[in-house]
Amino acid sequence: MTYLGHSTVLLDLPRGRLLTDPVLRSRVGFLRRFAPPPGAEAREGLGAVLVSHVHHDHLDRASLRMLGRGTPVVAPRGTRRLLRGSRIGPVTEMLPGETAQVGGITLRATPAAHVTTRLPAGRRLPAVGYVIEDGLRAYFAGDTDLFPEMRAIGDAGLDLALLPIAGWGPRVPPGHLDPLRAAQALALLRPALAVPIHWGTLAPVWQRGDRAHHDAAVAAFVRAAAGVVPDVEVCVLAPGETLALPPPAARD
Repeated sequence: MTYLGHSTVLLDLPRGRLLTDPVLRSRVGFLRRFAPPPGAEAREGLGAVLVSHVHHDHLDRASLRMLGRGTPVVAPRGTRRLLRGSRIGPVTEMLPGETAQVGGITLRATPAAHVTTRLPAGRRLPAVGYVIEDGLRAYFAGDTDLFPEMRAIGDAGLDLALLPIAGWGPRVPPGHLDPLRAAQALALLRPALAVPIHWGTLAPVWQRGDRAHHDAAVAAFVRAAAGVVPDVEVCVLAPGETLALPPPAARD
């Protein structure tokens, strides 16, 4: 896996490459990227793209247009019209609990405690996470706060959890995981390995030079995880760094 920044992760799996919540540009709305944007190699040979919800820093249509035509997209129910102008597809829409197959990779949509509209006061659309099964079993949370069903996700066994731990600013509003709540999520999920995401990438255009809260958030998460779930391995990747995933755990 390669952490490409914010909520964008490239997973190289036996049956194909998955890219989550692609944000590939140097700026999205009022958010400017201070980590280098991914190179073209991150867009090559994709088997599918996973979109967790419709907020602009997760569903960026300009980034999706940078991907190859015909790349399958898996997204929450109700997003098909938003994706229509991105020159990408086919689109598979999912609700929590539903399962789909993409190129032999099994995807199961999970709940997410995150209120989403594309525009202020617009129609609410669901947010989801995904459990990905292709040899290993990985959980990509998208954006979420704690929710009770996390325990059931963990009960099935997880090799990897990709968990958001911060926001793009120093304040983490409801509907997101801050470092402590992310550690509490690990206690429910109990993966073999956790990689923090949603940090170290984006900042408002008016915020110049002060990105210390990103480093503080990941350090706080590592400390909290060590205290709450010391048996879960945590691996911090800076944007652009790659990790060879461990072999999947044996399960009944």
